[in-house]
Amino acid sequence: MHTALKAFAAGFISTLLFHQGLLGVLYLGGLAPFAPWNLTAVPPLGVPAVISLAFWGGLWGIVLWWLIRTAPARRYWLRAIVIGALGPSLVAWFVVMPLKGLAPAGGFDPRIIVGALLLNGAWGFGVAVLMRNWPRLGWR
Repeated sequence: MHTALKAFAAGFISTLLFHQGLLGVLYLGGLAPFAPWNLTAVPPLGVPAVISLAFWGGLWGIVLWWLIRTAPARRYWLRAIVIGALGPSLVAWFVVMPLKGLAPAGGFDPRIIVGALLLNGAWGFGVAVLMRNWPRLGWR
């Protein structure tokens, strides 16, 4: 259970730092249509959008850690980036978007597809970095 809590925290923090950090860079470069760290309240609980996103990032962090934890060192990083990019993106495109009344994968808009893969790949890398360096960070 302790490891699941750490993986949740890594996913939550990675969302705030790696995912939203890259979104900030893309936004400043004119490559993303919306700014990072969105504080607009979202239903059903009225929490800021970025906190809702980070919560889901935490849950995905548990899944990602379960899938990469035993990877050999040379494949650990690649596995984290690829699974991080694909898992949340596929669910967002083909489950979340249709549930919200949007076209699957944003109508297969390349900007949405590439953007999701980049942001979620950065998130997966962040989870891997945090989980690998947890003891060095002084966290128990």
